Amino acid sequence: MVLRAKRSLKASAQGLKLASQAVLAFPTKVDLAANLEISRATLQKFFAGKPVGKENFHHICQRLQLSWQEVAEVEDNVIAPPEKSISDRDIDALIQEIRVKGFSSIQQRCGMMRVLDMSQPIGLDDIYTNVNVLEKIIGRRRLGVAELLKICAASNFERPGLGQILQNRLPGVEALIKYPKLIVLGKPGSGKTTFLKHLAIQCNYGRIEVDKLPIFITLKDFAESENCDRLLDYVTEQFNSYGIDDQETAELVLSQGRGLVLLDGLDEVKEVDCHRVLQEVHTFSEKFYKNYFVITCRIATHEYTLEQFTEVEIADFDEQQITNFTQKWFAKKDLAKIHKFLEKLRRNPPIQELATNPLLLTMLCLIFEEIGDFPTNISELYREGLHLLLRKWDAKRNIEREQIYKKLSLQHKEDLLSQIALLTFKRGDYFFKQIELEQHIANYICNLPNVSTEAEVLQLDSEAVIKSIESQHGLLVERARGIYSFSHLSFQEYFTANEIVSISDPQVLETTLRELVNNITDNRWREVFLLTVGRLRNADYLLSMMKEKIDRLIAEDKKLQDFLIWLNRKSIEVSSKHKLNNIRAFYLDLDIARKQNSVGGALDLARMLDAGFTRELCADLALDLALDRTLTLNYILDFASQPMQVLKNVLGRTKERSRQVDRQLEGAILQLEKQIPWVDNGEKFKQWWEANNYNWTEELRALTISHRDFGYRWDFNYHEWDKLKKYYEANQLLVSCLRTNSYMSRSVRQKIENNLLLPMAEIEK
Repeated sequence: MVLRAKRSLKASAQGLKLASQAVLAFPTKVDLAANLEISRATLQKFFAGKPVGKENFHHICQRLQLSWQEVAEVEDNVIAPPEKSISDRDIDALIQEIRVKGFSSIQQRCGMMRVLDMSQPIGLDDIYTNVNVLEKIIGRRRLGVAELLKICAASNFERPGLGQILQNRLPGVEALIKYPKLIVLGKPGSGKTTFLKHLAIQCNYGRIEVDKLPIFITLKDFAESENCDRLLDYVTEQFNSYGIDDQETAELVLSQGRGLVLLDGLDEVKEVDCHRVLQEVHTFSEKFYKNYFVITCRIATHEYTLEQFTEVEIADFDEQQITNFTQKWFAKKDLAKIHKFLEKLRRNPPIQELATNPLLLTMLCLIFEEIGDFPTNISELYREGLHLLLRKWDAKRNIEREQIYKKLSLQHKEDLLSQIALLTFKRGDYFFKQIELEQHIANYICNLPNVSTEAEVLQLDSEAVIKSIESQHGLLVERARGIYSFSHLSFQEYFTANEIVSISDPQVLETTLRELVNNITDNRWREVFLLTVGRLRNADYLLSMMKEKIDRLIAEDKKLQDFLIWLNRKSIEVSSKHKLNNIRAFYLDLDIARKQNSVGGALDLARMLDAGFTRELCADLALDLALDRTLTLNYILDFASQPMQVLKNVLGRTKERSRQVDRQLEGAILQLEKQIPWVDNGEKFKQWWEANNYNWTEELRALTISHRDFGYRWDFNYHEWDKLKKYYEANQLLVSCLRTNSYMSRSVRQKIENNLLLPMAEIEK
């Protein structure tokens, strides 16, 4: 027989008198509760003579400098029955009973999700995409800026991926098996809660950890619970809701190590409750150490250590995960939309960067589902994403954060990030040291009212602002110890454009826009141009400056001006319903492609001006396109599996097109065709082609020039070709800006479009 103390105690009438006198040493009972780091509800129960947990009872008495024995209403010790040993069979039966009774509750709490603007909830299994984790926290790497640049530029030099990592990814479920006590860190919207709910559902179905019970606890709800100061009491209440009335069951299950304890959102606990909750998690996990534990928390809010826990970080979605998520999202709606969505992402790297975040990917899917595309004005997409991260995400889940930088309004945050973005982007800095970042922030916040201007205080405040932006919004990310970047290059570009258009002084704005236009041949600035045009109330001035700058790129080069004179003349000669600027773009596309050894090219510029351009080519353009592809055959026949058949097909199309436009040209091509040994022996054809393709092609070129005024070998040196290529790409950017659905006057738009690709002599007319 053993004596067992009761699990809760209450004060006797005499004990309450003693406590009421002792509490006068504190200003208020609220101060005593704060001093004890317990809830006010617990203290109110104590002074009302109601039972409270014995640990809290002891702590209250100790703080009041009273002996708990003289305060407590102690009944005669209860002779407890002998402790019963429980067999594995008994505990297995108990676990099965609780699993059956609690199944529906777990499914209801964890099996559905509804985020953002979803009109109705969806099943978690219908949308869940397996997450991967990193076993080494990204922000703790000891790397320098130069090393980070090498990593981020490894896959795409022109558009570095700021979040590139080299370490292997571990599937999230495997991490749970490998580390039974796990802290999962991640950026806002990275899928931490969804991952935890997935574990709960999988365990509930018996797919993982079949001998354990899923115990899902939202730490914010626990912290704000008026009835439970201990996690054990909170778990007991959960079991009670299943219909398990025995108060000892939860402790029995946990003492046997049969719980999969999932503690969600440590970062979402209010600051006033944080220390108390953390201490309780520490005590609970040590007491019931046999169980599996997974805790989620936003990165950068982590300023504590749970010694027995292993920390991992949720990795951004890779391309395969984005594909899997998209397929699940649209699976029951429109299979064609899946292909279109993924193709749009592939062609638009800035948007694809956003899709690596599950929350932002959900936003993209919702938008695409509604309008069947992404907004033409891409700045609208970024603005919605930033609104989501800066304000909407926490508000949707009723999370009230104690903002360390509460003096900063939403507008202040955007202005601060915009200043940092423009300053760093102009210098070509994708990564910046924390000490430099703190100085930028200090320079900004020192101008706000009621902010200390003392250097030491400003430094501390600036560091707090960095951590708050990282943890609450995920817009700045620590990529290595003391080195930060924007979470996505897309956001750095957006904030750079935002800073440009926010300038209120007209003279400063004009200077800044001219500085922007000076970067028109630098591909690094492409997205900033598009975003700036999209954000301006009226884009006339910027677009006109861009057009003028582009024309001046080759204005002083006589050879290139002669080329544009030919381009204009040739376009006028064509009998077509297409606009002249579109025809000029067509021939420029072909000449640029031919220089780059690309057969026929993709006609990028012509398609940008008119998406349906190639579907309705007039006879003249169709002929010249066929001739161009015949002239460039030597670039591909060496790699063709059946070169003779390829030549036959291309030449046949050219003859057919010339028959419709110029019968004399057709006759000349027929004579030229007779030189080709059309024999079944492919080897003989290859030998002939190797020996004769240059002369044969040059004869065809001469025919093309004499009949079509087309197909010239332009005698440009390297520098001239380089200038022409930059001129071409700058015009592509200009046309993209015209297509952003930005506001501009019809007359300016018409003037720019009419003058595209014209020589200076024609423009000056």
